[in-house]
Amino acid sequence: MKKNLYQYNIAIVDDEPMVTSSLNSMLKLEGYKNVNIFNSPALAFEYIKKAKVDLIISDFYMPEYNGIEFLKKAREVNAGTTLILLTGYADKESAIKAINEIGLYRYIEKPWDNDDLLLCVKNGLERSHLIENLELTIAELKDARFQLEKYNLELESIVKKRTEDLRKANYKLSAIINHSADGIITVAKDGKIIQSNPAFNVICALDDVLGQNISDLCVNKTHDPLYNRFEPEKDVLIRDYKIKNNISKRLIPVEISFAPIIRNIEDEAAYFVGVIRDVTLQQEMDRLRDDFIATLTHDLRTPLLAAIQTLHFFLDGTVGELSDKQVVLLDTMKKSNEDMLGLVNALLEVYKYESGQLVLYKENFVVSDIIKSCIKEVQSLAESRELSINFSEINDEKIYADKHEIKRVIANFLGNAIKHTHKNGKIEVSVNFGKSEIAVIVEDTGIGIPTDDIPKLFARFSQGTGKKRSTSTGLGLYLSRQIVEAHGGKIWVESELNKGSKFVFTIPTKEIEEKISVTNINNLSIGE
Repeated sequence: MKKNLYQYNIAIVDDEPMVTSSLNSMLKLEGYKNVNIFNSPALAFEYIKKAKVDLIISDFYMPEYNGIEFLKKAREVNAGTTLILLTGYADKESAIKAINEIGLYRYIEKPWDNDDLLLCVKNGLERSHLIENLELTIAELKDARFQLEKYNLELESIVKKRTEDLRKANYKLSAIINHSADGIITVAKDGKIIQSNPAFNVICALDDVLGQNISDLCVNKTHDPLYNRFEPEKDVLIRDYKIKNNISKRLIPVEISFAPIIRNIEDEAAYFVGVIRDVTLQQEMDRLRDDFIATLTHDLRTPLLAAIQTLHFFLDGTVGELSDKQVVLLDTMKKSNEDMLGLVNALLEVYKYESGQLVLYKENFVVSDIIKSCIKEVQSLAESRELSINFSEINDEKIYADKHEIKRVIANFLGNAIKHTHKNGKIEVSVNFGKSEIAVIVEDTGIGIPTDDIPKLFARFSQGTGKKRSTSTGLGLYLSRQIVEAHGGKIWVESELNKGSKFVFTIPTKEIEEKISVTNINNLSIGE
């Protein structure tokens, strides 16, 4: 910022009072308020040592010492002060020499021209102001440089510490990955393997898998490339693939979790990290468990049937007359045993499907006949709950499937709809024939299913929703899913809480002449 005239400090030094007085008056008339005059160089020097002076005008010849010596001492006190020397014509050569020696700004010959002197003073003060600003800027730059060096040292220390932390974290991560019992890989979105850990190489029985495509190592029944399952924005869990072992040629069942590696918010995931777990032992344990349950349930059927038959003999009077209380009690016991037998039979059916022991016996039949038969069987139950079941008649079109098993699915859909629909509710049954498949839909106006419970609905032992526990075995919808998938179809539910549910299954209509054995599809899940 430029100074005002009254802010400048000017010192005039001359042994002639008339000269100092004349210069003082002239400068003050021009607006310079802070003008200090001295007739003694010694007194002037004492003032200069204590005060910041912007400009000094000094005579050449003075009694104590000449002007060049005085100005030289003044320069030592304040290097930024503008120095002007008043000299006669004879001293011109000495004045010129002083310009180089002490950094003299100008010399003015006596007698001087007032305009020339005033212009010299004005320019000299501007010079002092510029030098002052330059010195301040230099000081600020020095301070900034000091702070920068300080910050640089601190930054180096922080970077060094963070680098060490990252090195330790990387070492730990590498140790975890390299010593993990599960296989860990990084793959591109086209399935090309970029990184792998030793555990994955052991599963494949290959020393190096880098550059290979994951779909050449992992296969499933449909031969669908594994990278088609990648999701760019969410994790996926895949259970229906197996890995080829290069040495034993065995297909190892695995459970694979893939997660996208997002580089930044705008980028689509270009890489995926996968964790591969060998589930051979787990599947063997599941098989042993299922075998145990199947053996146990099979052995339970004989005593249950015997108990039911014995109770039947009591109730039909074969062993004698019974009182009314005895009839009620024995009838309750008989129904309880029948329920238990139903559970045992359901468990056996599940085991047969999961172990591949059940054979589908397909035939051509009219699907509407099966639906009407199922509705007739549950009609009395629906009427007791004041529910109406509507079925739109369709043409006598046939499908090729296992009649008994398809009837089981439809009956299960109707039973669930009746159980979870309020009084005076409605149940709609419809069939849609497509070019290659048939869809059977059972829609109700019941309590609906929470969104969070829908993915669990077709799982084994799932009992209704999380808000209302059912008294069923939890195997009906699971068995229905197994039956539909065994036919090569799909099953799902659409529901809105307190508004109703729509259960749907589809199966192919194309005829297949031979009997088809049900394969183990225990590891498939809804939506995969």
